[in-house]
Amino acid sequence: MTLILGIDPGSRATGFGIIESVGNRLKYVASGCIRPDLGEHPQRLKEIFRGISEVVEQYSPQECAIEEVFLGKSVSSALKLGQARGSAMVACLHLDLPVAEYTPRTVKQSVTGSGAADKTQVQHMVKVLLGLQGRLQADAADALAIAVCHANTRQSLIKVASARNFSRGRFHR
Repeated sequence: MTLILGIDPGSRATGFGIIESVGNRLKYVASGCIRPDLGEHPQRLKEIFRGISEVVEQYSPQECAIEEVFLGKSVSSALKLGQARGSAMVACLHLDLPVAEYTPRTVKQSVTGSGAADKTQVQHMVKVLLGLQGRLQADAADALAIAVCHANTRQSLIKVASARNFSRGRFHR
């Protein structure tokens, strides 16, 4: 069993989602959003750091996955997003939690089967994959999708490693 923390970084709202991965089975554990006060940007970064630190301390995940920065509407927005992302990553690394990074396209592909899926498709598939009912906050759903992507990637790597060991005659029961 592995607890995975997914993080969807943002300077105004940072989503987090925690899932339990056992083989190819996934189970919802928790999700939510860290919404810093709309004060000065450095203060918001501090709140993101503190909020992610509290989530890690409360749930003790073994791994973390975070979405990579994509260049959106403006360079200024991308820089702020990158700083929020860095704040969340440092919070995890400060608590010795390994961090994996995924592009938005990779996350969408892993969860929906299409790298061009929209937010509603991602939210729907997250709910289906984790057996959730009701409304799910957009940032929390994205964070859960990132955690699901990481779980799927881990499982694929385990299968590849097992196949390599088996084909080289190293498979032992």
